[in-house]
Amino acid sequence: MSKSLKHIAIAGNIGAGKTTLCELLSNHFNWEVNYESTDDNPYLEDFYNDMSRWSFNLQIYFLNNRYRQILDIQKGDKIVIQDRSIYEDAHIFAPNLHKMGLMAERDFQNYFDLFKLMSSQVNAPDLLIYLKADVSTLVNHIQKRGRDYESTMSIDYLKRLNDRYEEWINSYTEGKLLVLNVNDLDYKSNSNDTEYVIKAVSDALGL
Repeated sequence: MSKSLKHIAIAGNIGAGKTTLCELLSNHFNWEVNYESTDDNPYLEDFYNDMSRWSFNLQIYFLNNRYRQILDIQKGDKIVIQDRSIYEDAHIFAPNLHKMGLMAERDFQNYFDLFKLMSSQVNAPDLLIYLKADVSTLVNHIQKRGRDYESTMSIDYLKRLNDRYEEWINSYTEGKLLVLNVNDLDYKSNSNDTEYVIKAVSDALGL
C-alpha cells in the first residue's frame, strides 16, 4: 500500500449511501472515518424548518468542519475516509440554495470566497468516490433511515441537487475519481455487491 495514501472522500446526494460505504471500507481496509456532522449539527433541524433563514449558517458550519477534518488528515499518519468532500457544499448545496432564492447574493459570494481560500490551502483527496443514484433510490434510502428533519424534504429539492451533482462530477479534475452507480447495488446486505465495491476501490487505488 502506498505510504502517500491518506485521504479518500465519499461524495453523493442525500441518501446515496455515503455513511454505509464509509463503514464498509473502514472495516475492510482498517481505515479511519470522518463522519459528516449531522447528529451534533446545531443548524440542521432549523435549516430544514426555515431554509432561507439558516442556509448561510449551515453552509459555513459544514465548510469549517470539513476544512478542519482535511487539515487533521494531512497532518496525521492514518488513512482516513471523509463522509462527503469539501467541494460538494460549494459546488452543489450552496449554489442550489442561492438559485432557489434561499441564500442571499452577498451571503453566497461571502461563502464562496471563503471556500476558495480554504480549498486552495488543502490537497484534493487521493480518491473521490461518487455514489451516483436516481431520485427514487435516494427517497427509498431516506425513508428507510427515518430522520425527522428529512421528512419535509421535497422531491424537487433532491432532483435539483442531483442535477448539480452530475454537472459537477462530469467536470471534476481535482484528482482521481471512481463513480459507483448505486441504483442496483446493495453493498450493505449483498455480499456480491460488497465484493464488487471493495474490488473497484482497490483497483482505483492500485492496492
